[in-house]
Amino acid sequence: MTARPTLRLAQGAPAARILGFGSHQPDRIVTNDDLSQVMDTSDQWIRDRVGIIERRFGEKDDVLVDYAVAAGANALADAGVDASEVDTVIVPNCTMPSPIPNAAGQIAARIGVPSPGAFDLNAACAGFCYGLGVASDLVRAGSAKKVLVIGAEKLTDVVDPTDRANAIIFADGAGAAVVGGSDEPGIGPVVWGSAGDLVDLIYMRDNQWIYQEGQSVFRWATTQIAPIALRALEAAGLQPSDVDVLAPHQANLRIVESIAKKLRAKGAREDMVVADDIKYSGNTSSASIPMALDHMRKAGTAKSGDVVLAVGFGAGLSYAAQAFVLP
Repeated sequence: MTARPTLRLAQGAPAARILGFGSHQPDRIVTNDDLSQVMDTSDQWIRDRVGIIERRFGEKDDVLVDYAVAAGANALADAGVDASEVDTVIVPNCTMPSPIPNAAGQIAARIGVPSPGAFDLNAACAGFCYGLGVASDLVRAGSAKKVLVIGAEKLTDVVDPTDRANAIIFADGAGAAVVGGSDEPGIGPVVWGSAGDLVDLIYMRDNQWIYQEGQSVFRWATTQIAPIALRALEAAGLQPSDVDVLAPHQANLRIVESIAKKLRAKGAREDMVVADDIKYSGNTSSASIPMALDHMRKAGTAKSGDVVLAVGFGAGLSYAAQAFVLP
């Protein structure tokens, strides 16, 4: 009897780490006063409820892929990695105009990544943390050596510009990270999940405008997300006091502040830096976490070697969190 062949598995890196960050936003700045000219709102009303001062809107002819190409190229430059070294491109997003073709293949070709594995990932505002978890596991499993993860959105394409509940919040942009192998863990385990019974809280209407039940999402996020963040720390063998930078999805400044308060009640330090990029960038869904961290590194409020706790949450309802070390 002929013996069956034995399959061989790839040998991955002992661990994974982030090698660099990059981001990109369109040039057009839209203030709260600008919005008050087209809807019943005011600068103070917006600041009080969601904490946003201004946001960036793309032009009509801009496409999501444009933002992602710029952010991805910036991340590669920051990492000191040539595009030819990348073998996988993951693009978390929820605003591509059509599911076919995907964004990742187009973006990879324009950046100059030769023949990569390329796919989109839709976990809405939790997308970057989902993508980072997948990238880390691919590197450790030996399925990839260097992965470019780009969260990119053009939310102004799917928001009714006269809807003050949503038009004041959402914006456009992209944020990216390069993930590679490491001898020591630089990215902790992802803790992720979903609450599909709450799918009706955020969804796309038949007219292709996004709908969000704001108060219900607020209550869910302010009660459920901090425990998920704590689970990610436990999975990584860390304590709340180990966190230097808290980077929640930039959904609403009041939600961000609530998460930070709950973590401090569990032992996080008072000097823990909390991302508040929403003030000037708005809610950019899957782009918000990497964009915020890129801005913080450039501003000097987050530095190399800092321990980051990231947590994304949004439509689905989906959530994901992990701890990692800043490059």
